[in-house]
Amino acid sequence: MTSPDSLTSLAAARIAVATLLDAGVRHVVVSPGSRSAPMAYALAEAEAAGRVTLLVRIDERSAGFTALGLALSTATPAAVLTTSGTAVGNLLPAVMEANHAAVPLVVLSADRPAELHGTGANQTTLQLDLFGEHVRFAVDVPAGDNPQRAVRTALHAASGALEGTPPGPVQLNLAFREPLVPEPGEALPAREGRGIFHYDAGPEVLELPAASAELPERRTVVLAGHDAGAVAEAFARAHGLPLLAEPSSNARFGPNAVGPYRLLLEHFSAESALPIERVVVFGRPTLSRPVSALLARTEVETALYEPVPVAWYEHGRRRETPFETLAALGEFAGRGASGWLDAWLLAGAAAQHALDGVLSAEASPTGPSIAATVWQHARGRLVLGSSNGIRDVDLAGQPHPAPLATVDANRGLSGIDGTIATATGIALGSGRETTLLLGDLTFLHDAGSLLLGSGEPEPDLRIVVLNDSGGAIFGLLEHGKVEADGGYGAAVERLFATPHSADIKALAAAYGVAYSLAGTTADLAAALNSPLKGRSIVEARTERAGLRALHGRIKAAVGEAAAKVLAAA
Repeated sequence: MTSPDSLTSLAAARIAVATLLDAGVRHVVVSPGSRSAPMAYALAEAEAAGRVTLLVRIDERSAGFTALGLALSTATPAAVLTTSGTAVGNLLPAVMEANHAAVPLVVLSADRPAELHGTGANQTTLQLDLFGEHVRFAVDVPAGDNPQRAVRTALHAASGALEGTPPGPVQLNLAFREPLVPEPGEALPAREGRGIFHYDAGPEVLELPAASAELPERRTVVLAGHDAGAVAEAFARAHGLPLLAEPSSNARFGPNAVGPYRLLLEHFSAESALPIERVVVFGRPTLSRPVSALLARTEVETALYEPVPVAWYEHGRRRETPFETLAALGEFAGRGASGWLDAWLLAGAAAQHALDGVLSAEASPTGPSIAATVWQHARGRLVLGSSNGIRDVDLAGQPHPAPLATVDANRGLSGIDGTIATATGIALGSGRETTLLLGDLTFLHDAGSLLLGSGEPEPDLRIVVLNDSGGAIFGLLEHGKVEADGGYGAAVERLFATPHSADIKALAAAYGVAYSLAGTTADLAAALNSPLKGRSIVEARTERAGLRALHGRIKAAVGEAAAKVLAAA
């Protein structure tokens, strides 16, 4: 099955690695395996030459999300290498997230040569197109072929260089024949120093010229969803418009930002004295039903800033009008009507004060108070897990005058899987202190990612676990009412809340990670402000039982405070 012109497996692997590195890949996460050995040896040679940083993870799912975090924090393609068989399938969750979040994740899947397919050979299955529509490009590289062209095309696709296509994951399925190891007598080159590659420049603040006085006055709001960026804050400020920014927008700061905005939307409805006329959307709004309801209002005109192709929606499936330039978007938005921004800021300040009052009256920490504390004290990178944690920050995290941390979250598909691994990749890729806020179920779902092999780089990562012994978010959805009505109470608790008694302190000890228990928000603040070297887990325990009632008290207090302010305006 070979020809005189066939490359040996190691020769092909060396070409593949050199092409990857020439295209800008600087981080590769390797999961051990035999069929992928040629790539592993070639990568080891490149690492010895200081050209790449390698990480090793025994769990392919953890490896995939670690690579995802590396790509997120560096804004450059990161690769993950697996052997054949089920190892490749374990990457699917990370690939799906990368697809919807437009992250350049490069899958290097090793495979058996063609002559072994269909023969029952061990760990042999159809691997090409395993990820279907979730990858921008997938290609088989037959054993013995030169992989250079395939690698170059894949990196172009991953980086969004193909016309009309956003960045995203790609798959290079590389077949290798035996021998899979170096020739006898070959050895790694002398190490020239480990390549450490960091790209993080810190949170951004942008400046835009003030909107022209010739623009019409309008009651427009700027809605900054996930990954909106600092341009959303700058646009709102330039046009004198209220800014409603989700935490992972990286726009939740500045003089125009409103904290508990989602509880104020009903005060600016069509029936109110100050109805919202237009909405300008930056990024992807994902967090709350009040925002979804706002964007669905037929009387409200909506627009979406889309300077480059995005991966999170299909054209024609949303009602917002897309705009490619800020100038055109500015003409749609206009400038803030007289008193419009002031009304939002006054209502927002009153709402924040009322919310803080409710939380301070609680006898013990709650999800919102823990989230507000993390938001206030986190520096460097802040990673927010899905479920209640990020929503609690959205509710209670008071906007800062200037950004204090770069915020990351897996909002492509908003899954809880791989969160610890993603945060680990972000911390290692950025080289900055990183804080991760997540719930107990999200933590337990990815606890295996706490395992780092001996000698592997350890991130400066503080993991804050909001532990309410189950899935509290369902109690805030319609399932909470079903449970309260009594007929299906036991089913809701078992099937949705999924209660547990896992010992997080013992898990930390098993993986060799420092641990502390924060009994109060003051304890948590002290832990967040303490020097961080390596990894630590801070557990903050809360109760699920009263959470729905707490949110009811918050909504009532905020509504009363906002109504008084707006009535006097």
